[in-house]
Amino acid sequence: MVGLITKTDGNPFFVAMEEGARQRAYELDVELRAYTGEHDGDWESQARAMAELVEDGADGILLTPSDPMALRDAVREARQAGTLVIALDTPFEQWDAVDGTFATDNFRAGELIGRWARARLEADGGEANIATLDGYPTPVSVDVLRNQGFLKGYGIDVKDAGKIGDEDDARIMGRGVTMGTEEGGRRAMEELIGQRPSINLVYAINEPAATGAYAALADLGLDEDVLIVTIDGGCAGVRRVAAGEFGATVMQYPLEMARLGVEAVAEHARTGEKPENTPGLDFHDTGAALVAGEPVAGVPSIGVAEGLRECWG
Repeated sequence: MVGLITKTDGNPFFVAMEEGARQRAYELDVELRAYTGEHDGDWESQARAMAELVEDGADGILLTPSDPMALRDAVREARQAGTLVIALDTPFEQWDAVDGTFATDNFRAGELIGRWARARLEADGGEANIATLDGYPTPVSVDVLRNQGFLKGYGIDVKDAGKIGDEDDARIMGRGVTMGTEEGGRRAMEELIGQRPSINLVYAINEPAATGAYAALADLGLDEDVLIVTIDGGCAGVRRVAAGEFGATVMQYPLEMARLGVEAVAEHARTGEKPENTPGLDFHDTGAALVAGEPVAGVPSIGVAEGLRECWG
């Protein structure tokens, strides 16, 4: 039996992940039990789900941790009980805290949109006034990696790449916490643009937050004055790139993460083998592709048409 524990069912990314897991479990004739937090950041529900799965004899648990630090004890107890634990999407700070990780290279994903945004603004002759719409009030790996990757890609000295907010670059106008939700993105954008109306570039941790940011700007009549870039690659997000609401998004592959996770648990139950990492990395990189409304020289990307063929959700 395989357990899947996602952050929330309010984000299409995790809905797609569950769909991928269910499909692969069906193909392999493996029982799948799916759990989710009540909201993004609800690690307590995730810990309770882990304990229940261990008690019920799960062969393995696939976990997208809302708070890796807070879940360390639950993960350790599950592994001590003989349950394979694999992180999906969001890595633990210590890679060996789990038996494997299937995820996007989140730092590289951030770098891609940072490089693209810089080239795009420079081509238009503009200077960046940047707002970052991050995920959480306390550090979470995926949040830090994407934020720092974006800033580095833009050419900003990130100081400590393991920390958000220690930069001293005057181009950074402000930061907001969104909890990765549309409502959070709208609220953070309204606050930041009210404080710093010169903002013309917005990085958002994911497409729900970016969607909220766009709605806030549109309500103020500023949507054509601000470039929004983000990460996810859901079909709704790619359509927003096509419509010009987002400048670019980086496509992730949540179905692939889930499929590989189910396969890894099934293989471990059969042979005792654990998943292997991508050569040179501490995790298995499930890939990423920049989907851009307009390509720029020197930054690899795919167009909207190809993005719509490959997107999820």
